[in-house]
Amino acid sequence: MSESPYPMSQPKSEFRIDHWIAAVLLACMASIAFINVVSRYVFHFSFASTEEITINMFVWLTVVGSGIAFERGAHLGMVTLFNLFPKRFKKVVIVFTAVLMSALFVVVNWFIIQSIYDEVTLFHAMSGALGLPIWIYYAGVPLLSVFVFRGIYRDAITKLAALNEEDGR
Repeated sequence: MSESPYPMSQPKSEFRIDHWIAAVLLACMASIAFINVVSRYVFHFSFASTEEITINMFVWLTVVGSGIAFERGAHLGMVTLFNLFPKRFKKVVIVFTAVLMSALFVVVNWFIIQSIYDEVTLFHAMSGALGLPIWIYYAGVPLLSVFVFRGIYRDAITKLAALNEEDGR
């Protein structure tokens, strides 16, 4: 039985900004939801802006979490089929998969950046509850995609290193 090159619970003592961003976003979302529930029962009204804020934080958290998941190898994969391949072909598949995943996020970022440009130059749309420009919410996706690209890269490097280590045995 082969052991995974990256267990889900990696003991790390280094500071990881992506983990901190995810933790802060999750804590803010939980706090906002709690405050909104308390205000609904105590003051009999809720804050209209909380839904707008939490939805956008959820999108940002998903982007950061995707990067963390890619790095840990927790993304969907066809492991059973992959394990049947010869080692040289496995290396090709790892690189090809990393390129495809990166290309997908490049396309997503392309469309988001296009939307940001349209919002800044043409539409000037404002959010319903807070009256903030919509592009502010959109900007989080391409900025936080840095963590996705880093996660894809680290996942590919980890898998390739594990295959090279197997070759050395």
